Amino acid sequence: MSEFAEPWEARAFAMVRALQNVGLLSSREWTNALSTEIGRAQQSDDPDNGRAYYHQWLAALESVVTEKDLIPAETLVLRRAAWARAAARTPHGDPIELRPEDFDG
Repeated sequence: MSEFAEPWEARAFAMVRALQNVGLLSSREWTNALSTEIGRAQQSDDPDNGRAYYHQWLAALESVVTEKDLIPAETLVLRRAAWARAAARTPHGDPIELRPEDFDG
């Protein structure tokens, strides 16, 4: 049994580990970033039901990569919007596939 409920959770985990392995992110930096996101969720009364943890993980990862200028914040916003467009047209249960037109905004 995997500790990840969805494949994207494993990918987000792996991205953090990869950043740490190449020296772009220290354990202390990651702990601080993740703690900040968990704190934000608690302050906004986000239910602590275990399903939100990797959403907080992803938010911390996005924060770290933009703060370190590993990806411009604008690019992250464009990618998130493209993903939302692709998800909106995809029937439930089918794999989401990005197309060039998803990036046209």
